[in-house]
Amino acid sequence: MMKKLLFVAITCFCKPVLVKAQEVIRTNRQIDTVGKADLLDVASLLFEMKPKPVEEQKGKSVYFSVLPGASSVPGGGTALITTTAAGFYLGPRSSTYISNVTFTPYLNFSGRFGLPLRSTLWTRDNSWVIQGDTRFLVYPQYTWGLGGRQTEENRILLDYKYIRFHQRALKRVTDFFFAGIGYDLDYHIDIQNERTDKISSFTGYRYGAANDQHSFSSGVTANFLYDTRNNALNPLPGCYINAIYRYNSKMLGSDDSWQSLYFDFRKYINLSKERRKKQLALWGYYWTSIDSGTPYLDLPSIGWDPYNASGRGMPQNRYRGHGLLYFEAEYRRDLLDNGLFGYVLFANASSVTEAANRNFRYINPAVGAGLRIKFNKRSDTNIAIDYGVSKSFKTLMIGLGEAF
Repeated sequence: MMKKLLFVAITCFCKPVLVKAQEVIRTNRQIDTVGKADLLDVASLLFEMKPKPVEEQKGKSVYFSVLPGASSVPGGGTALITTTAAGFYLGPRSSTYISNVTFTPYLNFSGRFGLPLRSTLWTRDNSWVIQGDTRFLVYPQYTWGLGGRQTEENRILLDYKYIRFHQRALKRVTDFFFAGIGYDLDYHIDIQNERTDKISSFTGYRYGAANDQHSFSSGVTANFLYDTRNNALNPLPGCYINAIYRYNSKMLGSDDSWQSLYFDFRKYINLSKERRKKQLALWGYYWTSIDSGTPYLDLPSIGWDPYNASGRGMPQNRYRGHGLLYFEAEYRRDLLDNGLFGYVLFANASSVTEAANRNFRYINPAVGAGLRIKFNKRSDTNIAIDYGVSKSFKTLMIGLGEAF
């Protein structure tokens, strides 16, 4: 059944762009920078720096982008955040996607900090793709319990240490289809809350949610990927399908045996043949815990997808359940022909299953807009400044690269 669904999705949504994607990827994977401008060019003009002669770049040149910033912390205070993104090639640019590594440490000088490192490495000729997500976090977060209609006031502040180690290796089967295996570890340590009652009493959920309790999940994954994009930092027209089946076992050290399924679909559509970008980006995913035993903090939750990108305009954790459906659309447009400035308009909607019957009942929307500033034209990396709004919440988000 899964193979049939995957085939239908690829045929219906991706076939129209397949031929064009093959032509672009096989003939010129190097990002087109002719006539383009970025902040480095602006700095050169302002400080009258003479650029080096343009030469053909070969090998494994690395294009860095660094962005300092700050963000409010649940429970009060501000955290300092620095995002560093690196784009580079591990093979010929005519046959290899651009690899990327993102490191986003944050600190609030009160004992709370995070060290998240994400990477996607495309080996020579895209023969393998190696994906990694490693984090160590000491950070507070609110939780609202299970279901899609919890009131804003009905929340508690959780505090815990979190270690994540997700690693996957996928082998190319055809030009754009990859399959492989992986290992996922999620360890929540010393789970505490601001109230005297146990978290399990507040949430009505008994797995991995008691005071002073540790939650340990360890499992293997089966991974399937279809990707016609050549740059995840700023996707070109094409599509992306990702399916992850996870099996956690006590034999691997998990507190309980449980399974989950994550299915992600994205499509990028050019709306104009002009050099100035005019694009519609669509994203949807379905994430479900297949059986009981899934720890509370490992259940599907808004903002906790593999890229922590969903639910712009909502607080992370706002909606949690055994199943989660998500959809987002974003209109992307350059303001200048050289691509230095642009803007986006986005809207998303999500629904989680109810605790009583595991049915999808409520839809929770958010909308927003954002400014784009080209930081590095070589890796096509943008500074993304987004403002999102949902019921009883609004937020300003600053980062490197597109949300999806």
